[in-house]
Amino acid sequence: MTVGDLDLDACSREPIHRPGSIQPHGMLLAFSGSDAGAPLIQASANAAPALSLPLAQALGQPLERALHPQIATAVRSFLAAGPVPSRPVPVILTELPGAGRHQLLAHAVDDAAGDRAVILELERLDGLETDLLDHVYPRMREALERLDALNAPTDLLSCAAQEVRALTGFDRVLIYRFDADWHGTVVAEDGNGRLPSYMDLRFPASDIPTQARELYRLNRQRLIPDAGYAPVPLVALPPVAEGAPPLDLSFSVLRSVSPVHVQYMRNMETASSMSVSILLHGALWGLVSCHHHEPKAVSYAVRSACDLIAQILSVRIAAVEDRRDAEHRIALQAIQARLLAAMAQADPFIAGLTEHPDDLLRFANASGAAVVFERRCTLVGDTPTEEQVRGLVDWLAAQGEPEQFETDSLPALYPAAADFEGKAAGLLAIAVSKLHASYVLWFRPEVVRTVRWGGDPRKPLGRDGQGQGQGLSPRASFETWKETVRHRALPWTAAERDTAAALRHAVIGIVLRKAEELAALSRELARSNKELESFSYSVSHDLRAPFRHIVGYAELLQELESDQLSATGKRYLNVIVDAANSAGTLVDNLLHFSQMGRSELAPVSVDMNALVAEVRETLAPDTAGRAIEWDIAPLPTVRGDPVMMRLVLQNLLSNAIKYSRDREPARIAVGCEDRPTETIFFVRDNGVGFNQAYEKKLFGVFQRLHRNEEFEGIGIGLANVRRAVDRHGGRTWADGRLDKGAIFYFTLPKAGTAKPDLRDLDE
Repeated sequence: MTVGDLDLDACSREPIHRPGSIQPHGMLLAFSGSDAGAPLIQASANAAPALSLPLAQALGQPLERALHPQIATAVRSFLAAGPVPSRPVPVILTELPGAGRHQLLAHAVDDAAGDRAVILELERLDGLETDLLDHVYPRMREALERLDALNAPTDLLSCAAQEVRALTGFDRVLIYRFDADWHGTVVAEDGNGRLPSYMDLRFPASDIPTQARELYRLNRQRLIPDAGYAPVPLVALPPVAEGAPPLDLSFSVLRSVSPVHVQYMRNMETASSMSVSILLHGALWGLVSCHHHEPKAVSYAVRSACDLIAQILSVRIAAVEDRRDAEHRIALQAIQARLLAAMAQADPFIAGLTEHPDDLLRFANASGAAVVFERRCTLVGDTPTEEQVRGLVDWLAAQGEPEQFETDSLPALYPAAADFEGKAAGLLAIAVSKLHASYVLWFRPEVVRTVRWGGDPRKPLGRDGQGQGQGLSPRASFETWKETVRHRALPWTAAERDTAAALRHAVIGIVLRKAEELAALSRELARSNKELESFSYSVSHDLRAPFRHIVGYAELLQELESDQLSATGKRYLNVIVDAANSAGTLVDNLLHFSQMGRSELAPVSVDMNALVAEVRETLAPDTAGRAIEWDIAPLPTVRGDPVMMRLVLQNLLSNAIKYSRDREPARIAVGCEDRPTETIFFVRDNGVGFNQAYEKKLFGVFQRLHRNEEFEGIGIGLANVRRAVDRHGGRTWADGRLDKGAIFYFTLPKAGTAKPDLRDLDE
């Protein structure tokens, strides 16, 4: 197969572990079984020196008849010693007549039929006699002693590169580390100047496809002595099962490599290469990659020594990284303990997170944070605006309310973040409530940096070398190409993600415990409220008649006996009538409030536009002769009890009319905002407003912030509003400033999202 024969997806689909051929610096023999009677099922076309029969005749013959006698004796003893390992191990050094000195290696693999096969490989040792273990060991021991004396990761990597080059004699040795996206960066290098330096250059993930990375993970060593080699095909025992895949050579030391990779080496102007994998906790961390300007062979003993260096290096790197990670986690856990302690003492408890802003920011190494709990939003540090944060929370909730969310490139996922990426290009968020869209969010700003690539990563593919442009070939240029990376923050570490998840579980535990306590309190309050409501209903119902009698008889007395009453007597009667009327009105309102809690909801589709128009018409007498500018936005149709919704709008619009009567002109607006789970309605006026510090008192029964001499009323209208909205599973709140007007909000949940409200104690 030539490079020109490959299609665009060949690199990712090519079965590189089953090439059907080997490199020519050795011979390969495969036997079906692991005893002396196992038949030869496959052999490389150049295997004649290792056989006692011609290749065509040797296929199908048992091991003892097929192999050269001196090899057969060694292999028989090897097989008798125990199970054959799945990775190559040395068996014997042997001199083959007319073929020179070879090292015999053996390993086991499952063949196409699922049976265990033994693969024998004879690797040529021409000129490599001084690279056997007894010669390599002293140099390897010195290398390990040097590594043992170092602690800093950069020193360890540099030392490893130097020692591998000293052992192998390659022109250049690179240590190449993969990132989370499988791009690789050269983090250490040692060379003699014959090949260009690639230090600090980054190479795209497409240079080493997925299946190649997996093979690097499984088989830590790979050698290509001559990139100009002609592959030696494997000859199989006929008949081969139709459609059976070639022999699995994942662990073969002679395995032929992809022609795309061979072309890649030629483009790099390297005639030979060797690589040794660096694994951390079983995952591929990086590679020790060796290159030579000319063909170069390296013995199995030297490769094994380099593999040992890579393993020692991985252990040392893992120890350093694990220690740093452990120290980081301990520090984060200490911060978490302080935050939870603050929450335990705070009221409301969620405020404890923001009482120590430095700890909240250090917890995730963030420049800004926000705590959005129910409808309150608290910002800490350098953050987007509150409006932007609320929009971000709505977007998170629309994603299905993920328990945890993190990204180092928020604008790529949430386009609106482009407006504030200087403060929040990176986001780590945890959901801290199962009832409401409540989150703790940490922000990191955009970090603009320059990345030096070994060639343009946007052009990994080239022409096939024949000018057709249809085949696949690696890029031909490795000249430094600079890229400015924008719209990204520093990535979140595993420790930060894990401790954020732990904080979330702790906060959820507090929320649930508080909810349980509140539920128990609610049950007790519900019982008490029902008793009070029953009492208030009875009292208010029974008092209506006496107050009416007082008013009626006082008015009759005025009418029949006014001529006989003195001026003082008449004044007293007027006071009695006014007081009785006020008391009667109070009783009527109290009875109405009590009935609202006892009546059943009758939800239907309610056209809020029509309802606002009807209420305005009802309130027309209160607006007669006044200059009022109305701003009524289009309102949706919602599901609710029309009687209660009318009461809500009538109270809010009546208040807006009343408290703006000193304004010329008065401005009253009605609008809404659509959210994923609810609709927020508001009524805004430019009236006298109120002190925001007393906002919680507004919705209480008989609570008033203005004197009766200024504005008439008994203080039960907003309590009725809250009760009606609570019965629908919604929320109520208000924002105001003295002499600057007020805005009253209420929400109605959308169909299927209504949740019980703990303030609705009657249900």
